[in-house]
Amino acid sequence: MVRPREFDEDQALNAALDLFWEKGYEASSLSELSERMGIQKPSIYAAFGDKKALFEAALRQYSKQHSSRIRAILQKPAPVKEAFRSLFEDLIEKEYTGAHNKGCFCINTMVELSPHDEKFAILTREHQMYLSAIFEETLKRGVITGELNRELNGKALSQTLVVSLIGLTVMMKSRPDRSFVDHSKDVILSLIQ
Repeated sequence: MVRPREFDEDQALNAALDLFWEKGYEASSLSELSERMGIQKPSIYAAFGDKKALFEAALRQYSKQHSSRIRAILQKPAPVKEAFRSLFEDLIEKEYTGAHNKGCFCINTMVELSPHDEKFAILTREHQMYLSAIFEETLKRGVITGELNRELNGKALSQTLVVSLIGLTVMMKSRPDRSFVDHSKDVILSLIQ
Protein backbone atom coordinates (compact mmCIF):
# COMPACT_ATOMS: atom_id res chain seq x y z
CA MET A 1 0.00 0.00 0.00
CA VAL A 2 1.31 3.43 -0.95
CA ARG A 3 1.80 5.76 1.97
CA PRO A 4 0.20 9.19 1.57
CA ARG A 5 2.57 12.16 1.34
CA GLU A 6 3.05 14.01 4.58
CA PHE A 7 3.83 17.33 2.96
CA ASP A 8 2.20 19.78 0.59
CA GLU A 9 3.78 19.22 -2.84
CA ASP A 10 2.97 22.73 -4.12
CA GLN A 11 4.43 24.33 -1.02
CA ALA A 12 7.57 22.18 -1.28
CA LEU A 13 7.89 22.94 -5.00
CA ASN A 14 7.55 26.68 -4.38
CA ALA A 15 10.26 26.44 -1.71
CA ALA A 16 12.54 24.68 -4.20
CA LEU A 17 11.70 27.31 -6.80
CA ASP A 18 12.73 30.07 -4.38
CA LEU A 19 16.10 28.44 -3.70
CA PHE A 20 16.79 27.73 -7.36
CA TRP A 21 15.78 31.31 -8.16
CA GLU A 22 18.16 32.71 -5.54
CA LYS A 23 21.16 30.51 -6.30
CA GLY A 24 20.65 28.91 -9.71
CA TYR A 25 20.61 25.22 -10.56
CA GLU A 26 24.29 24.40 -10.08
CA ALA A 27 24.73 26.25 -6.78
CA SER A 28 21.65 24.71 -5.13
CA SER A 29 22.61 21.51 -3.33
CA LEU A 30 20.21 18.70 -2.49
CA SER A 31 20.92 19.32 1.19
CA GLU A 32 19.87 22.97 0.85
CA LEU A 33 16.81 21.95 -1.16
CA SER A 34 15.85 19.39 1.48
CA GLU A 35 16.19 21.97 4.24
CA ARG A 36 14.32 24.70 2.35
CA MET A 37 11.53 22.34 1.28
CA GLY A 38 11.20 20.88 4.78
CA ILE A 39 11.40 17.29 3.52
CA GLN A 40 14.05 14.59 3.46
CA LYS A 41 16.02 13.72 0.31
CA PRO A 42 14.23 10.38 -0.21
CA SER A 43 10.91 12.27 -0.23
CA ILE A 44 12.26 14.68 -2.83
CA TYR A 45 13.25 11.76 -5.07
CA ALA A 46 9.91 10.01 -4.51
CA ALA A 47 7.82 13.11 -5.26
CA PHE A 48 9.86 14.89 -7.93
CA GLY A 49 12.69 12.66 -9.13
CA ASP A 50 16.29 13.83 -9.21
CA LYS A 51 17.51 17.43 -8.87
CA LYS A 52 17.13 18.10 -12.58
CA ALA A 53 13.53 16.84 -12.59
CA LEU A 54 12.81 19.00 -9.52
CA PHE A 55 14.28 22.01 -11.31
CA GLU A 56 12.15 21.28 -14.37
CA ALA A 57 9.02 21.08 -12.19
CA ALA A 58 9.98 24.41 -10.57
CA LEU A 59 10.53 26.01 -13.98
CA ARG A 60 7.16 24.77 -15.23
CA GLN A 61 5.49 26.09 -12.06
CA TYR A 62 7.17 29.47 -12.49
CA SER A 63 6.28 29.69 -16.19
CA LYS A 64 2.64 28.98 -15.42
CA GLN A 65 2.52 31.57 -12.62
CA HIS A 66 4.48 34.18 -14.59
CA SER A 67 2.37 33.94 -17.73
CA SER A 68 -0.82 34.04 -15.64
CA ARG A 69 0.34 37.28 -13.97
CA ILE A 70 1.20 38.83 -17.33
CA ARG A 71 -2.11 37.73 -18.86
CA ALA A 72 -4.00 39.22 -15.88
CA ILE A 73 -2.25 42.58 -16.28
CA LEU A 74 -2.89 42.70 -20.02
CA GLN A 75 -6.53 41.62 -19.75
CA LYS A 76 -7.55 44.39 -17.38
CA PRO A 77 -10.32 46.56 -18.83
CA ALA A 78 -7.96 49.32 -19.87
CA PRO A 79 -6.67 50.58 -23.19
CA VAL A 80 -4.02 48.29 -24.67
CA LYS A 81 -1.26 50.90 -24.53
CA GLU A 82 -1.98 51.48 -20.84
CA ALA A 83 -1.97 47.73 -20.19
CA PHE A 84 1.49 47.33 -21.73
CA ARG A 85 2.74 50.44 -19.89
CA SER A 86 1.45 48.93 -16.64
CA LEU A 87 3.22 45.65 -17.39
CA PHE A 88 6.60 47.24 -18.10
CA GLU A 89 6.37 49.78 -15.27
CA ASP A 90 5.36 47.11 -12.78
CA LEU A 91 8.34 44.98 -13.79
CA ILE A 92 10.74 47.89 -13.45
CA GLU A 93 9.28 49.05 -10.14
CA LYS A 94 9.55 45.58 -8.59
CA GLU A 95 13.16 45.24 -9.67
CA TYR A 96 14.18 48.62 -8.25
CA THR A 97 12.23 48.42 -5.00
CA GLY A 98 12.71 44.73 -4.19
CA ALA A 99 15.18 43.67 -1.55
CA HIS A 100 16.66 40.99 -3.81
CA ASN A 101 17.09 41.47 -7.49
CA LYS A 102 16.60 37.90 -8.69
CA GLY A 103 15.42 38.74 -12.18
CA CYS A 104 13.15 36.35 -14.04
CA PHE A 105 13.56 32.67 -13.18
CA CYS A 106 12.91 31.64 -16.78
CA ILE A 107 15.50 34.08 -18.13
CA ASN A 108 18.00 32.96 -15.49
CA THR A 109 17.43 29.39 -16.68
CA MET A 110 17.83 30.48 -20.29
CA VAL A 111 21.25 31.92 -19.44
CA GLU A 112 22.46 29.18 -17.06
CA LEU A 113 21.17 25.96 -18.61
CA SER A 114 19.75 26.46 -22.10
CA PRO A 115 23.13 26.69 -23.88
CA HIS A 116 24.07 23.26 -22.47
CA ASP A 117 20.77 21.43 -22.11
CA GLU A 118 18.32 21.06 -24.99
CA LYS A 119 15.37 20.33 -22.69
CA PHE A 120 15.74 23.67 -20.91
CA ALA A 121 16.35 25.45 -24.22
CA ILE A 122 13.01 24.10 -25.42
CA LEU A 123 11.18 24.93 -22.17
CA THR A 124 12.43 28.52 -22.11
CA ARG A 125 11.62 28.98 -25.82
CA GLU A 126 8.11 27.67 -25.17
CA HIS A 127 7.69 30.28 -22.44
CA GLN A 128 8.88 33.03 -24.78
CA MET A 129 6.46 31.87 -27.48
CA TYR A 130 3.59 31.75 -24.99
CA LEU A 131 4.32 35.30 -23.83
CA SER A 132 4.47 36.38 -27.46
CA ALA A 133 1.04 34.81 -28.04
CA ILE A 134 -0.39 36.69 -25.02
CA PHE A 135 1.11 39.94 -26.32
CA GLU A 136 -0.21 39.34 -29.84
CA GLU A 137 -3.69 38.57 -28.49
CA THR A 138 -3.61 41.88 -26.58
CA LEU A 139 -2.42 43.81 -29.63
CA LYS A 140 -5.23 42.29 -31.74
CA ARG A 141 -7.70 43.52 -29.15
CA GLY A 142 -6.30 47.02 -29.64
CA VAL A 143 -6.70 46.75 -33.41
CA ILE A 144 -10.30 45.50 -33.04
CA THR A 145 -11.22 48.37 -30.72
CA GLY A 146 -9.59 50.88 -33.05
CA GLU A 147 -6.97 51.94 -30.52
CA LEU A 148 -4.13 50.55 -32.66
CA ASN A 149 -3.36 50.88 -36.34
CA ARG A 150 -4.96 48.18 -38.53
CA GLU A 151 -1.65 47.85 -40.43
CA LEU A 152 0.17 46.83 -37.24
CA ASN A 153 2.18 43.60 -37.59
CA GLY A 154 1.02 41.99 -34.33
CA LYS A 155 3.27 38.96 -34.55
CA ALA A 156 6.47 40.93 -35.19
CA LEU A 157 5.60 43.54 -32.56
CA SER A 158 4.70 40.92 -29.93
CA GLN A 159 8.02 39.16 -30.51
CA THR A 160 9.86 42.49 -30.27
CA LEU A 161 8.09 43.24 -26.99
CA VAL A 162 9.15 39.85 -25.59
CA VAL A 163 12.76 40.47 -26.60
CA SER A 164 12.56 43.93 -25.03
CA LEU A 165 11.05 42.58 -21.82
CA ILE A 166 13.79 39.95 -21.57
CA GLY A 167 16.50 42.53 -22.30
CA LEU A 168 15.21 44.94 -19.66
CA THR A 169 14.95 42.16 -17.10
CA VAL A 170 18.53 41.03 -17.69
CA MET A 171 19.85 44.60 -17.69
CA MET A 172 18.10 45.47 -14.42
CA LYS A 173 20.05 42.74 -12.61
CA SER A 174 23.03 45.13 -12.75
CA ARG A 175 20.90 48.04 -11.40
CA PRO A 176 21.64 50.62 -14.11
CA ASP A 177 20.60 54.20 -13.53
CA ARG A 178 16.81 54.29 -13.37
CA SER A 179 16.56 56.96 -16.09
CA PHE A 180 18.41 54.64 -18.50
CA VAL A 181 15.75 51.98 -18.03
CA ASP A 182 12.82 54.43 -18.02
CA HIS A 183 13.95 56.01 -21.30
CA SER A 184 14.31 52.57 -22.87
CA LYS A 185 10.85 51.58 -21.64
CA ASP A 186 9.33 54.70 -23.19
CA VAL A 187 10.93 53.96 -26.57
CA ILE A 188 9.79 50.33 -26.44
CA LEU A 189 6.21 51.38 -25.66
CA SER A 190 6.27 53.95 -28.46
CA LEU A 191 6.36 51.02 -30.90
CA ILE A 192 2.75 50.23 -29.97
CA GLN A 193 0.88 52.41 -32.46
